[in-house]
Amino acid sequence: MSVYKKLQEARVKLHNTKLNKSGKNAYAKFNYFELGDFIPQVTAIFNELGLCGIVSFTQDTAYLTVHNVEGENDFVTFTSPLVYASVEKTQPIQNLGSTHTYLRRYL
Repeated sequence: MSVYKKLQEARVKLHNTKLNKSGKNAYAKFNYFELGDFIPQVTAIFNELGLCGIVSFTQDTAYLTVHNVEGENDFVTFTSPLVYASVEKTQPIQNLGSTHTYLRRYL
């Protein structure tokens, strides 16, 4: 089965999974998904379907490459421009961690 067919099946399975938004933005008064809210479910679905998602970064682009582990060289890549987080009163490494977390969530 192609990576696209498996990815579509994964999307349907995830859509049929009840997910809760544990992140809370008190200032803007909205809830959002944190990585822990959906990554375990995505990992289990990918494992069941024979997919593996790899996140990587260059200086200006974030990548999510979804590989079909049962097919030779069968993958699809999603990209996003890389914009660095800038949170006041934090160390540069914390901003980098925030950047990676945001991009993993959005990819």
